[in-house]
Amino acid sequence: MRYFVTGATGFIGRHLVPLLLTRGGTVHVLVREGSRGKLDEIKRNWGSHADRVLAEAGDLTAPRLGLDDAAVARLTGVDHFFHLAALYDMTADADAMARANIDGTRNALQAAAAMAAGCVHHTSSIAAAGRFRGLWREDMFEEAEGLDDPYFATKHDSEGLVRTTCKRPWRIYRPGIVVGHSRTGEIDKVDGPYYLFKMLQKLRAALPQWVPLVGIEGGEINLVPVDYVAAAMDHLAHADGLDGRCFHLTDPKPTTLGKTMNVFARAAHAPEFGLRVDMKAGGIVPRPLRTALLGMTPIRRITDGVLEELGIPRRVLGFLDYPTRFDAREASAALEGSGIEVPPLESYAWRLWDYWERRLDPDLFRDRSLAGAVAGKRVLITGASAGIGRATALAVGAAGGVVLLVARSVEKLETVRGEIAEAGGTAHIHTADLSDLADCDRLVAEVVRERGGVDILVNNAGRSIRRSLRLSLDRFHDFERTMRLNYFGAIKLILGFLPGMSERGHGHIINVSSIGVQTNPPRFSAYVASKAALDAFSRVAASELVEDGVRITTVYMPLVRTEMIAPTTIYRAFPTITADEAAGMIATAMIDRPKRVSTKLGVFGQIAYATAPKAVDVVLNTAYKIFPDSAAARGKEGAGPGESGELPDEALAFAHLMSGVHW
Repeated sequence: MRYFVTGATGFIGRHLVPLLLTRGGTVHVLVREGSRGKLDEIKRNWGSHADRVLAEAGDLTAPRLGLDDAAVARLTGVDHFFHLAALYDMTADADAMARANIDGTRNALQAAAAMAAGCVHHTSSIAAAGRFRGLWREDMFEEAEGLDDPYFATKHDSEGLVRTTCKRPWRIYRPGIVVGHSRTGEIDKVDGPYYLFKMLQKLRAALPQWVPLVGIEGGEINLVPVDYVAAAMDHLAHADGLDGRCFHLTDPKPTTLGKTMNVFARAAHAPEFGLRVDMKAGGIVPRPLRTALLGMTPIRRITDGVLEELGIPRRVLGFLDYPTRFDAREASAALEGSGIEVPPLESYAWRLWDYWERRLDPDLFRDRSLAGAVAGKRVLITGASAGIGRATALAVGAAGGVVLLVARSVEKLETVRGEIAEAGGTAHIHTADLSDLADCDRLVAEVVRERGGVDILVNNAGRSIRRSLRLSLDRFHDFERTMRLNYFGAIKLILGFLPGMSERGHGHIINVSSIGVQTNPPRFSAYVASKAALDAFSRVAASELVEDGVRITTVYMPLVRTEMIAPTTIYRAFPTITADEAAGMIATAMIDRPKRVSTKLGVFGQIAYATAPKAVDVVLNTAYKIFPDSAAARGKEGAGPGESGELPDEALAFAHLMSGVHW
């Protein structure tokens, strides 16, 4: 038995060739001269039979596959000619797909005719149906519709070449969307459904798994693992009496896009889409009008921005409401008794996710080091003399950033600068009282004059006041001083350094906010309001700075064990993070430059308040009653109720349940 295979080093080919080898005989594979090394590497995984794989130099895009007369003579009479080579890439252009899929098939058929191949086995795709509305049978071809996508069109036309021009016996196979191996999880590249994995990963990082989400139901997505496709093709190719027929290698029980996403969400331990909107609801809008609306420049720009953020090609949107269902009765009948069947997606989705996250996640190949983000850059950190600011300064200095230390106490800053210098870093001191707006202006002028400006501004300095509203009725100055430092001081620095950032075309502003802005804890009306004001400013300003290359990140910091919380003695029993862990959150902001860095509880607090504000008020009122005002807040000396550092069980349970929230 002799075989000839195009695309043997492709994903399906790598799994089909070993099956052909087990049947004995020789497998000739088409290889470009520059790809022999890749073939040799793959052959090592094909076991002891790999010595029966012979490379034939050629080119898919050349007439007769570029095979010379000697090669054709040597290959004359091959029993089976498998044409697997094709281009499937969501980012490829139409011309590239036409060259590979249409011209490549035409050239393959020329070679098969020259060899007088026993049977030509053409790997088509369910894409040959285009966007046919309804059930697409295996005997259908001309009925295809909606072939505007270049992949759909080229797969349809290439299959048409086989049907109309092939002079040798032929069989056609239409696999569904081919995903990784059901037993090993092996994936060849990020394409197709894997583009959605990054979104699931982001949701997992942002929200607890049990939070239900709103998604779309979409059409049926027919996924099949590569090992099933290879096994089915091998079996069908060697069965008698199947020439001139087409077989759907599809899942007989496919699920909708929404259900498929939930299967992968469970595999990723990400939140699931509990409520899914049926895309058919959009049918009330006439298609021409819908197309026109989606084609408007503002809508396209918004859509492109979201897709870019998630790393999803625009072409993927075409599958959100995919209308075609596939009948596979011919294939099922021919495979009956072979034991070859499509495994349920639930049984192997976790393997695909694990393989992707360990080996193909695009973030694995990014420089995610702090040094890569800050080396050689001027990083100004306010409140750098202690706590979070000091820990951040030490981390940035160790990573090669030029640290500009800002605080009121020159003595404390000298200590921090010494620590940075001792570790081999560089730091400069600029003292300032950021609650004095005139001093903020002086600081900006000084830094611009002496350092040329800043690349990264970290607004970390802040003041926190814990006092109930009843005890604040005659303390308006509490609100004034928190606003002066937490909001106006930060705004002064942003406005001062922003022109230089915009002129250079790059810059990063990091505002250290609080989980309190997300969860609205009682007794922090002054503090949370000042941080919320800075958040609101940042959200508005960020949209204006997109084209300037300046990014703004808000870090919603949970409760951190620093000198700031020391006067509140009940916090001694609270779960907190360390200053170094807080600095790690700021480092994440520097590396990824996201819109926000937050805990999952903080994000859940925002969602809960947006969806059920009255219920949240009841929860917060419970905390208000459990955790008392401090003696200092009441204007009294000594420890008040619950201020000895020991809390009743219900208070401890509440503090740990809402870990990170300052009550």
